[in-house]
Amino acid sequence: MAKGERVYLCVCSCGSEHVNVGREYISLVSVQRLSVLLTLTLSAVMLHPTVLGLLLACAVSLSSSAVVLENGMPILWAHTAGQVTDMPIQEGILTPDPWNYLQRMSLLRLTISATDPFLGCMGGNATDSPLWGLALQLGWMLTSGRLADPTGTTTCGLQTGDTMCISPQSWWGCVNYFTSVLPFLSAAQQGFMGPGVQVQMMVPEGVTDYCTTYTDCAAKYADPMTKWDAFFQGLSAETDPSVSDNEKKDNLLGLYWDAQTSSTHATAACNDRKVSYSSTEKNFMRSWLNSAEYVSASRFQSSLEKSKVFLEPLPSRILQEADVAPNIADLSLEENSTLSTFSWLDRINTLLGMADTHTHTHTHTHTQTHTLSFLRLILIMSSSRWVAGDHVEKSHVYLRDQRERQGDDGAADDESHRSNDQLHLRRHSNN
Repeated sequence: MAKGERVYLCVCSCGSEHVNVGREYISLVSVQRLSVLLTLTLSAVMLHPTVLGLLLACAVSLSSSAVVLENGMPILWAHTAGQVTDMPIQEGILTPDPWNYLQRMSLLRLTISATDPFLGCMGGNATDSPLWGLALQLGWMLTSGRLADPTGTTTCGLQTGDTMCISPQSWWGCVNYFTSVLPFLSAAQQGFMGPGVQVQMMVPEGVTDYCTTYTDCAAKYADPMTKWDAFFQGLSAETDPSVSDNEKKDNLLGLYWDAQTSSTHATAACNDRKVSYSSTEKNFMRSWLNSAEYVSASRFQSSLEKSKVFLEPLPSRILQEADVAPNIADLSLEENSTLSTFSWLDRINTLLGMADTHTHTHTHTHTQTHTLSFLRLILIMSSSRWVAGDHVEKSHVYLRDQRERQGDDGAADDESHRSNDQLHLRRHSNN
């Protein structure tokens, strides 16, 4: 090995092999202790995307659950842009490529960094901002293979191609566009990236259905852009010393979740991209969107630590037609449990006439009521074996509570309701 060459050592359970990537060497060694030693530099990463792919594959192999953190930070965080001037610039205009994972993650990193000074009310830690949840979410999509081309017509995002590529055909990549690109464009418009900074997102050749500038996105998706503007404007406004930190925090989380929820609703524009996925994955997509509604209504502070807890049990790969939770052999117990919970919530949603909640408008109070009820249901499910018969009775109690909250005073007819509930729940459980 020539003097000055870097050795990149990835120690994990991937099996013993050596890979020569240009003048860079990687040694993958089987050991009992699962650990990863990364000595990559940003320049080497940019020169050798294959290196990133191998490291990513190695990292994924370290856990049977979803991989959302690397050295305590979002995936490949250390290799993203730390300041605006690190991003591509053409003729004085910032020109990020959001179809490259590192650059899309850079948009989130820059947004977090620029807004941190205004979020002291969230807590004393550098990772308390609710924006961290978006960064972890993007990392999970990468490690689970959900940003790759689902059509099979290109190798975008695959181990056999550019692993940092985000496919415009990926439903997940499309949905994430609305919670990474739109907030960055809004933050730049509100001056958080510096005075007078102009941004033009790059787009792959032949792709025409994504907005690329603030003006373009504001015209096509007025509601989410208006609400992201309100969030960033709210950050600057929350400087009144007479207002308590708790009140500031509640106000800002309200603005943040209003913006994120509106972005989620706008992802109906991504629906055509669902065609390339299995029905099992499509069901998970719906559950994932619906669950976001309930998290939003609770004004969850999606800090790095709290988001990690929610994201790690998510499935670590794209679901196939034959996958049936809780018996998916290559997924962890936690992943199987999460998918089972999502399935039950879908069924309860259907019984209550609340299917696809992300496509409807709720009042804040109405949605919070359902949030608390659903959290109760999740606690019931997670604290019991949820065996046949037992889950029907617990579900009946849940549905009875819902009827009472909705003003149904037919308690005297509870046995009739019980019979109907059992019939519906058993019918759904057999589907």
